[in-house]
Amino acid sequence: MEENNKPVDAPPGLADYAAGAVGVGPWPANQPMPTDPHYDPELLRDGDTRNVPDRYRYWRQEAIRDELDRLLQSGPGEPTLEVAIENVGHDFNTGSIIRTANGLGVRHVHIVGRRRFNRRGAMVTDRYLHLHHHPEVQDLVSYAAQQELTIVGMDNFSGAEPLETVTLPSRTLMVFGEESQGLTPAMQNALERLVQITQYGSTRSLNVGHAAAISIWAWRRAYPPRPTNS
Repeated sequence: MEENNKPVDAPPGLADYAAGAVGVGPWPANQPMPTDPHYDPELLRDGDTRNVPDRYRYWRQEAIRDELDRLLQSGPGEPTLEVAIENVGHDFNTGSIIRTANGLGVRHVHIVGRRRFNRRGAMVTDRYLHLHHHPEVQDLVSYAAQQELTIVGMDNFSGAEPLETVTLPSRTLMVFGEESQGLTPAMQNALERLVQITQYGSTRSLNVGHAAAISIWAWRRAYPPRPTNS
C-alpha cells in the first residue's frame, strides 16, 4: 500500500478548517485522496465533525470500532473490565455511563432489564463499543461465569468495601444501578463483591454517572492497557 494512502494521525483537513469549528473539513483537493478501507468516502467529501480523536478523522465507524478492539480487547485470562447497567426506569444516566466506559477503553457494556434507554448522554459513543442486552439478572450472571468475570456491584449498601483501599479484581464486571434505587435486590444477590465510594460531606450518595466515572477510572488506573504495536 502506498504511504499516502495509510490512515494519518494529523488529517490534512484539520489545518484548513475554520477556527473554533469542531472536527475537520473536506479532504483538501491538493492532497492525494486516500484509498485505504479505513476511510469513509462521504466523510472525505463532506468533512468529519464527529466527537472522535484526530487520528480517527475520516474513518468509517466500523473501522474505529475494530481498531479499538484490536488495541484494547483483552484475551483469556488477561485483565479486562466490562460494565453492566440496570435499566429499570429509563434512567438518563445510562448514556453518560456508556460514554465514560468508551472513553476509558471498556469494550463491552451490558444493559440489564429494559432494552431501550436514553441514548442522548452517550453522544453516539455506543456505536464504537459492543452493547449487550440481558432481560434478567441471571442472564448476566451466566455471561460473567462464561467469561470468568467477577461481578462487582458499585453501591453504598451496608458492608461495602471502600474503593479507596480495595484491590479490584483483574477481570471485573462492574455493575451500576439506577439513580433512584441503586442496585435491585436481584442484582444484590448476584454480586460477588460490593464496593462503595466513601462520602465525606452531607450527601448520602453521588450521582450514579459520576460514581461510574470514578469507579471505572480506578480500575483502569490499576490495570492500564497493555502496549500494542501500531
